[in-house]
Amino acid sequence: MVSNPSDQETEIAIDVQGIRKTFGLLEAVRGISFQLKRGEFLTLFGPNGAGKTTLLKILSGLTKPSSGTAVISGYDIVEGNPALRSEIGVISHSACLYEDLTPLENMLFYAKMYSLESPRERSVQVIEEVGLKSRMNDRVHTFSRGMLQRLTIARAIIHNPSILFLDEPYTGLDQHAAILLKEQLAQLHTEGRTVIMTTHDLDRGLEMCDKVAIQVRGKFVCFESGQDLERTSFLQKYFDAVESNK
Repeated sequence: MVSNPSDQETEIAIDVQGIRKTFGLLEAVRGISFQLKRGEFLTLFGPNGAGKTTLLKILSGLTKPSSGTAVISGYDIVEGNPALRSEIGVISHSACLYEDLTPLENMLFYAKMYSLESPRERSVQVIEEVGLKSRMNDRVHTFSRGMLQRLTIARAIIHNPSILFLDEPYTGLDQHAAILLKEQLAQLHTEGRTVIMTTHDLDRGLEMCDKVAIQVRGKFVCFESGQDLERTSFLQKYFDAVESNK
């Protein structure tokens, strides 16, 4: 293991060097390298099948890379240190919620799983933070897609992680739900968490990010500052990158 995060003076939260992942003859991730400082927000764009989800699974410790290294909040992902789990929150295509339970019951389960000191107090707090306190004792299977996504955020942040991985969080949301999600993500960013988000929503992705990347056929073809990017020129850059890497 690399030194404990509390002992580190570096500002680097995510350090990825030469990560590759192969499935038989398919190379899903091809030598990706990048760094993010603590509190930075990276938006990752790319066509379907570009390997974005695979990359997030590697960085969150859900699958091991075929080669390369990644240090997340001071922990080497290859070593699989259980302490890494407390540093990471993941929002994926699966909500990872029990639909026959209430939001409070779901959050209590996760709070106890992370051995939080005041599980009920923390559970109520995160439910309130995502605007669902009035539905706290309703069954999750009665929730809309937008409400489920907000509760998924509560689940992902209940242990107060320093790193968040968001895989297409806007998928299936109506406009109202998308606005609420954007406000919640902006708050999480303001709190100083390091965030990587994959999305096809160009406007929201560019609006929120400090850094932006384009992934095509398993590799980064663009990684740059997201500040003051002009939408039309970036859209053209995206199309050019996808076409030239077919």
